[in-house]
Amino acid sequence: MTQNLIQASSGTPWAAWQQSAHLARASWIDANQLCPPGRRLVLVAPHPDDEILMAGGLLAGFRGREQDLLLVSATDGEASHPGSSHWTQHRLRKQRPLESRHALQSLDLDLTRLDWRRLNLKDTALPRDEAFLVNHLNQLLKPDDLLMTTWRHDGHCDHEAIGRAAAQAAQARQVQLVEVPVWAWHWAQPDDPRWPWPRAHRIQLDEAGLARKRQALAAHGSQLQPDQDRPAVLPPDLLDCLLQPFQLVFL
Repeated sequence: MTQNLIQASSGTPWAAWQQSAHLARASWIDANQLCPPGRRLVLVAPHPDDEILMAGGLLAGFRGREQDLLLVSATDGEASHPGSSHWTQHRLRKQRPLESRHALQSLDLDLTRLDWRRLNLKDTALPRDEAFLVNHLNQLLKPDDLLMTTWRHDGHCDHEAIGRAAAQAAQARQVQLVEVPVWAWHWAQPDDPRWPWPRAHRIQLDEAGLARKRQALAAHGSQLQPDQDRPAVLPPDLLDCLLQPFQLVFL
């Protein structure tokens, strides 16, 4: 599914997901149990804002333990507004990484202590860079790392390419992989058989962590505001799903 088709589809509201029996059965896990102090989280984001959509609440818990976090940003997100006269690719290449910086700062993370790698790959073209991504992750990963990225069937070509690359690298390096659905909340139906429900778990977010995630997401104004006669890139129904007091992950 292409990004344009995702944005054109009507979306599945949170009220519908609340009826999902599979979602209700997804077991709860504690963030500190999944990634305790001393264990490194390697978070790979296809675009600026994906690190917050995937794991903003989890990242809020890394304040003071930035040495346990490696953030890899694959693209600068320059293709989020195709054909826009306001949000040109040139402008987005500067604006969206700046929004990411502000978002991470709003989580009270010390960016001077954070290992943040920007790859500057071409937005919407990550499938052609998949082999590079596999090799790059193979070099970055260390034993006992926790590798987190977007689900390999998420519905956006970049999300899926990174998901596949991460799965291959995790298998090669024998590290634990965590996949996170993002756009799948938008196009899928509750209890969708295409979701790997046996692998689904919910990371509980406390009130403070969820508030931090909301604040961090607000930094991504280019994705949240309409562009002239076009709706915002991130639809309200999708945000409702991604701003619940838990993070759904596939382990």
